[in-house]
Amino acid sequence: MIVAESFPNARPMVARPPAARLPAARRRRQLLDVALELFAAHGYHATSMNDIAEAAGVTKPVLYQHFRSKRELYLELLEDVGGRLRDSIGKATSEATSPREQVRAGFLAYFRFVSDQRTAFQLLFGGGSRRDEEFADAVRAVELSIAESIATLIDVEGLEPDERQLLAHGIVGLAEGASRHWLAKGMVGSPEDVALHVAALAWAGLRGIRS
Repeated sequence: MIVAESFPNARPMVARPPAARLPAARRRRQLLDVALELFAAHGYHATSMNDIAEAAGVTKPVLYQHFRSKRELYLELLEDVGGRLRDSIGKATSEATSPREQVRAGFLAYFRFVSDQRTAFQLLFGGGSRRDEEFADAVRAVELSIAESIATLIDVEGLEPDERQLLAHGIVGLAEGASRHWLAKGMVGSPEDVALHVAALAWAGLRGIRS
């Protein structure tokens, strides 16, 4: 007789009721959300398509109708999370009324994203996504897209496009590095407090730039 104690690390199999029928777009969104939680909790290699299907309450054929492979699902998830972060920053900066307010609003949007969607941030910038070259390329594409949107906001007369890109990547790195430290320290302080300090540093640096 095989008992559960023989496999202490095995995940318990819990019967789930069949999922209600959903329109294709809503089902795809649900599958991405479920996959995000599982990948963030267990990692890419330890999470199977069967795990995702079971957690979502669907059959594997339904899951494969939306995603041809686990790798395709993970890559789309990286793009999805990155797009949501980029859009949050873009919306916040577009509503700001001055360059200094754009800096503050952009960082605040970034740190609120980290606070509200911690698993998404960890999936995007965690070590698991960096160890696979294809996943690392996807993360770099996200960083590039955010940096490109920030570069358009850097208004210094005579500054060359490459120089704007360099500064924009520095700002992206500042936000990511500060977020990692904030998470490691248990997220002490509110997103507003963290954004206030980091934005002040970034603004002082930008103010010191000369063409």
